[in-house]
Amino acid sequence: MESKIKELIEDLRPLLNQDGGDIEFIRYEDKFVYIKLTGACQNCGFQDETITYGIEAYLKEQVPEIEGVINVTL
Repeated sequence: MESKIKELIEDLRPLLNQDGGDIEFIRYEDKFVYIKLTGACQNCGFQDETITYGIEAYLKEQVPEIEGVINVTL
C-alpha cells in the first residue's frame, strides 16, 4: 500500500513544483496518509484546499481505503 501511495504522490509532485512547492510522503497509518508540504506550499493560504480537493481527492480516488490526508509540520 505504501509503495502505491508513494507512486501517486510522485504523480502529483510536478503540479506542486509548478507553483514552487513540493510534497513529501511521511507515512501511511490507520488509513491516513501523512505528508509534508514544502516550498511555496508550506505557507500558502490555499494549503487546506490543495490538500482536501487536490491531494486527498486524488489519493482516495485511486486508493479507496484511504480515509484522509494529514499535513505534518515537523
